[in-house]
Amino acid sequence: MDYINRLDNYDGPDIAKIALGEPYRLYEEAFLIYKKCNLNADAMDTLLMNIDSVERAQEFAIKCNDGAVWYKLGQAQLQNGQIPEAIESYLKAEDATDYAEVIRAAEREETYDELVRYLKMARTKVKDQLIDGELVYSYAKTDRLADMEDFLGGTNTANMQLIGDRLYEERAYKASKLLYQAIPNNAKLASCFVQLGDYTQAIEAARKANNPRTWSEVNIACVQAQEFRCAQIAGMNIIVHPDHLEELIAHYERHGHFEELISLIDSGLANDRAHIGMYTELGILYAKYKPEKLKDYIKLNSTRLNIPKLIHACERHYHWEEVVFLYMNYDEFDSAANTMMVHSPTAFSHDQFLMIMQKVSNMEIYYRAVDFYLYEHPLQLNSLLSAIAGKVDHARVVQQLRKSGHLALALPYLKTVQQHNIATVNDAINELYAESEQYDELRQSIEEFDNFDQIGFAQKVEQHELKAMRRIAALVYKKNERFKKSIELSQADKMYKDAMDTARDSESVDLCEGLLQFFVENNLKECFAACLYTCYDNIRPDVALELAWRKGMIDYVMPYLIQMLREYTSRIDALDKKTQKKEEAEEKNKSAPNDFVPDWMPGMMPGPSPLMGNLAIMGPSTMAPQQMPQPGMVQPGMAPQACFPGMMPGQRM
Repeated sequence: MDYINRLDNYDGPDIAKIALGEPYRLYEEAFLIYKKCNLNADAMDTLLMNIDSVERAQEFAIKCNDGAVWYKLGQAQLQNGQIPEAIESYLKAEDATDYAEVIRAAEREETYDELVRYLKMARTKVKDQLIDGELVYSYAKTDRLADMEDFLGGTNTANMQLIGDRLYEERAYKASKLLYQAIPNNAKLASCFVQLGDYTQAIEAARKANNPRTWSEVNIACVQAQEFRCAQIAGMNIIVHPDHLEELIAHYERHGHFEELISLIDSGLANDRAHIGMYTELGILYAKYKPEKLKDYIKLNSTRLNIPKLIHACERHYHWEEVVFLYMNYDEFDSAANTMMVHSPTAFSHDQFLMIMQKVSNMEIYYRAVDFYLYEHPLQLNSLLSAIAGKVDHARVVQQLRKSGHLALALPYLKTVQQHNIATVNDAINELYAESEQYDELRQSIEEFDNFDQIGFAQKVEQHELKAMRRIAALVYKKNERFKKSIELSQADKMYKDAMDTARDSESVDLCEGLLQFFVENNLKECFAACLYTCYDNIRPDVALELAWRKGMIDYVMPYLIQMLREYTSRIDALDKKTQKKEEAEEKNKSAPNDFVPDWMPGMMPGPSPLMGNLAIMGPSTMAPQQMPQPGMVQPGMAPQACFPGMMPGQRM
């Protein structure tokens, strides 16, 4: 050390290197040599790298005030984590070479005030986007927004979008707002205003950005802050986009702002861009929160709704009357009918149900409806059956009614469809008439409609306690040509007129004479006379006369005999006139000239000659077989006595 101080004429750098090397390690001596030789940078290196004394290095830098020294000191301080001191050294060195490392270290230690000073120096030395960007960021972090605004107003190369997003994520909304205004980025600017609670400015920024995502963000913030006026402005620009509508509705509902949501969508319907989703969602909201308005709303807007979706919502909230109405407007009449039946009486309306039944396509619904009316609205059953009469199987309906035990309820319907003469229907009506002893109606039914189990029915009522019902059994037997059985029933009930009419209609001589015999045996003289008149054509005169003679009823048989004699006399007179006319015709033919003309002559066309007249036409060859003379019959040209052997010529009957 003494030599170093006293001597001057030596090669200092070489001696310093030797002193620093192995095995000497004379660091102080080397530092003194570099200092004496004015090699400040090497001296600083020795202090920092060999002696490892930052404090001495700092003192040395102050004394020499050399830029290179300060730079080396700054590097050492930066490595030791002395960020403010390092930045101060870099500033004194006016060297921005290590700006990247300085920025990282300063941000890590959050020494933004010192960093601002360093970056302002650095941007005079180096043109780099990173420096300008970090300067803006540092201004924001130190809340020097005025300086930041001035800087942004000047020329710079900062990536404002990147820095703005970074500040926004760190919730430095005021600073990020300035950046987004400078770009400008209205969408992010609106977000900043929202976060700052300036909803009016947020609306203006969102209007400039004009995209659903921004409007949605503004709307959500306004709803949370209960700024419903601004929320509605934002919402009006969201609901016209179907993809964002449900999200908006969910947000309002999550916070319980139902009235405001309904008001928003209702106002939006006046917009030219209103779509089916808006109408449907408003209907769903009415179903949830204002059911009293739902029906009128559906009626007014039935053509603008997504009906299946609204039906699902109404079902979920038990608005069955509205469900039926929607099904009808959607032409789903089968579903409408089923809903009415399942959810009666809430959804049921008799007149509406009848209208729906005219349009259903599933036939089974008709029969379900019959069961439904039987148990729910029995007094209106006939109205239903009349409405669907043209579409159902009447036999199946009767079976259904019979099974339920309420067949009598449907009697008006059965009368209406009886005109089709269906066996099952006729059986049901006749059974009901028989049970209620309506014999006049039963008789009319049997006489007009014959398609039923007539014999079986007659067997059921022939033992009935009412004579009128037993008469009907006799009538049925008569219609089925069981005349003997019918007559027996009428005789047993002393319904002699019915017995006579049945015997007459049977056209059976045995039955008529048997009935006549019955009257004679029971001394029913008036009935005997009446039977002769009623069964006139089927009673032999000799039998009638014999029975009257044996029982002393000649007076009662006389009208019959007189009538019989009159009839036979009239027949003989008519026959006599017919015979006389034929005789006169034969005489006339005998006195006529013989003007026979052959059927064919040479030079004539085959066929009858017009000169032949009636002679050719009346020739034997042209007579029909039935006109040929028969034995025992009076024929043209024959004398009357030829028909009655033993009579003299000219003798008349």
